[in-house]
Amino acid sequence: PSPPPPSHRPKRKEEEKTIGGVGAGVGGPEAMIVPVAFGLVFVLGLVGNGLVLAVLGRAKPGRARSVTNVLVLNLSLADLSFLVLCVPFQATIYTLPEWVFGALLCKWVHYFVTVTMLVSVFTLGAMAVDRYLAVVRARRSQGVRNTRNAALGVAAIWGLSLLLAVPVPWHQALLTGVQQAPNRTFCWEQWADRTHKQVYKATVLVVGYLLPLALICCCYAKVLFHLHRKIKNISKKSRRSKKKTAKTVMLVVAAFLLSWLPHHIITMWVAFGNFPITDASFVFRIIAHCMVYGNSCINPIIYAFLSENFRKACQQVFTILTTNKCPNDDCTDASVKPTEEYK
Repeated sequence: PSPPPPSHRPKRKEEEKTIGGVGAGVGGPEAMIVPVAFGLVFVLGLVGNGLVLAVLGRAKPGRARSVTNVLVLNLSLADLSFLVLCVPFQATIYTLPEWVFGALLCKWVHYFVTVTMLVSVFTLGAMAVDRYLAVVRARRSQGVRNTRNAALGVAAIWGLSLLLAVPVPWHQALLTGVQQAPNRTFCWEQWADRTHKQVYKATVLVVGYLLPLALICCCYAKVLFHLHRKIKNISKKSRRSKKKTAKTVMLVVAAFLLSWLPHHIITMWVAFGNFPITDASFVFRIIAHCMVYGNSCINPIIYAFLSENFRKACQQVFTILTTNKCPNDDCTDASVKPTEEYK
């Protein structure tokens, strides 16, 4: 999501004294709070997604990666790309008096924000479909759920995301000389026709949020219903596993919904209504920013760290990194089996 342009932030007395000066954009408490919050998200996301890539990327010789692991890898790759290529640039908007990275990065950063958002959302949807096929249609889907089809699905996800985000760089520009803005230059959207902007924003909302959310809820509802129906005829150990799956599913849906909801509310409000220019609205936009970025940290926890197999593999990776020696002299054990609690 694009941060609020300086002209959309309420001016403070100290800013009014330095409009156009070096201190114009750094007078508020956000100059301290936002970098700390973004920095924390950046570090946690980097470590979490880095571990996912390190563990799941270590495929055991002679064994193909599972469909689940391919999708989790793609999700972590998208989150890691978002954190590295977008968050550092976005954080400077609240701390520097102007956009210092030029017009090219102004377009590229916002384009990649949209691309990685769509890739993450579409991957979550693909994972929901994969869980539905693995649990509800286990026998019929054996010929469909393979690494080759998963790789084709990942390629389709990236291609569709790259295509849907094309309008973003076309309408992102480096603005200068805005008298009512405390900053000298800033990166912001410029649409010649507001109707075109509304159509595009509504399309992104439907394709990149509402439809995936409906798909996720539908698939996981069927998974939970199927597990509940079979739970009477299974062992206690399996029953605990199924209950753990139910909790994980609820966390997945809740995290997806809550992390992106404020961003989409603001986007629709700005596009179709009259978004208020107040201190409260400015704080709301910062919170929306942090929640979206925080989702990149939550995903590894939900999809990987709740897996006992993943935790064991993490311990092996740490052992290898700290001692430069494989546990039991076998490095091939650091690969992760398909997530057991979904089965």
